[in-house]
Amino acid sequence: MKPVWIVDDDRSIRWVLEKALGREGIAFESFASAQEALGALREGAPQVLVSDIRMPGDSGIELLRLVKQQFPAIPVIIMTAYSDLDSAVSAFHGGAYEYLPKPFDVDRAVELIRRALEEGQREAAAHEPAGATPEILGQAPAMQDVFRAIGRLSQSSATVLVTAESGTGKELVARALHRHGPRAAKPFVAINTAAMPRELLESELFGHERGAFTGAQQLRRGRFEQAEGGTLFLDEIGDMPAELQTRLLRVLSDGTYYRVGGHQPLRADVRVIAATHQDLEQRVREGSFREDLFHRLNVIRLRLPPLRERPEDIALLTRHFLARSARDLGVEPKRLSGEVLAHLAQFPFPGNVRQLENLCHWLTVMAPGQIVGLADLPPEIRGEAAPAPAGWIGSLEHEVERRLAQGASGMMQELTKQFERALIRKALAHAGGRRVEAASLLGMGRNTIARKIQELGIDARDEEGA
Repeated sequence: MKPVWIVDDDRSIRWVLEKALGREGIAFESFASAQEALGALREGAPQVLVSDIRMPGDSGIELLRLVKQQFPAIPVIIMTAYSDLDSAVSAFHGGAYEYLPKPFDVDRAVELIRRALEEGQREAAAHEPAGATPEILGQAPAMQDVFRAIGRLSQSSATVLVTAESGTGKELVARALHRHGPRAAKPFVAINTAAMPRELLESELFGHERGAFTGAQQLRRGRFEQAEGGTLFLDEIGDMPAELQTRLLRVLSDGTYYRVGGHQPLRADVRVIAATHQDLEQRVREGSFREDLFHRLNVIRLRLPPLRERPEDIALLTRHFLARSARDLGVEPKRLSGEVLAHLAQFPFPGNVRQLENLCHWLTVMAPGQIVGLADLPPEIRGEAAPAPAGWIGSLEHEVERRLAQGASGMMQELTKQFERALIRKALAHAGGRRVEAASLLGMGRNTIARKIQELGIDARDEEGA
């Protein structure tokens, strides 16, 4: 990924942002003036630009104007003192993504930069030329069924529900449906509803009006507006909070929605493709997913097979991933021995294609020779599972490592829910089901524990004696 550029004549501001981005593993480059940044722009563009508004020489406003002329999709964050607020507001007319008032909270700054990074990736994907996104690979009969389904849907704008395990390439299927469909010339916008904090998800989907809530300094277009005329891909739809399920149902039913804090209805001309690894019928029976929304989404269902059901594709996929990793790293591609290919064909790959892709990248970096043998494979692929570290923290670290090896993403929300559910269930059991006492044991308020019990779906049997 391209780096984030920090442009500020104040060395201390650059230092603070450099340290914060470094801790988050976000690549960055720093410049003391707009002139330095403009000079570097001839060699390559950043992923996100963060610039002060007042600097010797060209101002941040001028830098914004020149960057946007050449690279309109790059999000630009303008840093400003409160006294410069009028100037910052005028910057939005020049295409600024957001402004960051000084003095700023470092965590808020990093969060804003992360949002800008996601925005930049979406904009880049939306402006990708046709054919730039790799096609799905597969010769197995199960994949040929998927290809035929995509072909049959090529002239349709019908809602599609993709069901598949994590790591199988649900977004690739959604992109293929978009690229070969009648809306191909319009934007493709994707959002993982499980990875987005619930308090931000409504604003991300539907946008918000200026002043709708604390921190809403400007009107913001949501994903539905960004995807206007094109396709909106809602990944992990089974994790969508109940209140947002209701809002999504309304959009699908009558094609209208409101921004957060808005009173003017907006029309949505968007094709929705949803995906989930969960059993939505079971979620409906449990009452955690609306049945009417399920039927709205389940117009056409497309099942994507896990990698273990298409072992004949492993050799094809490994060649593709090894070649891509070698190209990215500027080295010669590795080759797998017949023994390794036979072993991989028998491996269950719980993380599916994403796990295989991660393995190929690991081998490109770590395997000592050009021909990869069995001894070069990581222990978990050879079947030599490493022992879990002692203690519950060690067990948690082992679980995270296991999921990362399988190509998992969006773990924070899922693991946090499991952690909170375990704490509350055990505290309730210890307190004989008395919520107030359990809340006191956990150091939370009675309203908080009541809300958590409802949100986490803790069974009433855990509250005996309440």
